Amino acid sequence: MTHPLDRVAWNALTGPHARFAEGGALARRYRPDITPFAQARDTSAESLAALAALPKPGEVMVLWDAEEPPLPPGLKAVRTGAVVQMILTHEPDAIADARIEALSEADAAEMLALAQLTEPGPFTLKAQALGTFYGIRLDGRIAAMTGERMKVDGFGEVSGVCTHPDFRGRGLARVLSVFVTRKIRARGETPFLHVWADNTAAIRLYEQIGFTVRVDQKLLAVAKPR
Repeated sequence: MTHPLDRVAWNALTGPHARFAEGGALARRYRPDITPFAQARDTSAESLAALAALPKPGEVMVLWDAEEPPLPPGLKAVRTGAVVQMILTHEPDAIADARIEALSEADAAEMLALAQLTEPGPFTLKAQALGTFYGIRLDGRIAAMTGERMKVDGFGEVSGVCTHPDFRGRGLARVLSVFVTRKIRARGETPFLHVWADNTAAIRLYEQIGFTVRVDQKLLAVAKPR
């Protein structure tokens, strides 16, 4: 039996996040102004052709699965990588921090700049459409942030975890990750997340919080030639 998180983008786009989807019965993607994730229903030629038809020239889509995703016809690979998917198995104790605040659309440009500097994963000006983000400000700047991204029935993704280099080593990522994790649990959902497989420091942090590696995954970013 397959797990709902085995094909998380497809299950999100045909479930709780269907309102953000482009595509149809064979392949779907998030609106590209929100996030580049996409997935086909399966690896049949028909589904891969439907997936290849979604992007416009120059647009990038990000695919991933337990096995390396096949390259859709007519698209080119622009990046590959190894990712681990982690799921919460031990609920963390609450961490009180009065500095935590909900971020808003007014913060979008600063959030994007922080994400581009630290590269926690794909991020856009409209990333907040998928879930609330929280941050801690120091010296008038967003020093760290964490939020939510994909949702599958019964599961919520912790995402966008990043700390400005000027403020690392202060435990900000831990505080915000625990805060968002507990928000998801309070809704009765199971938190999960994705992290680059070679980011051992982040994996160790998430394990300390209560996450366990569920599965290794392969990422493939593809683009339609102009």
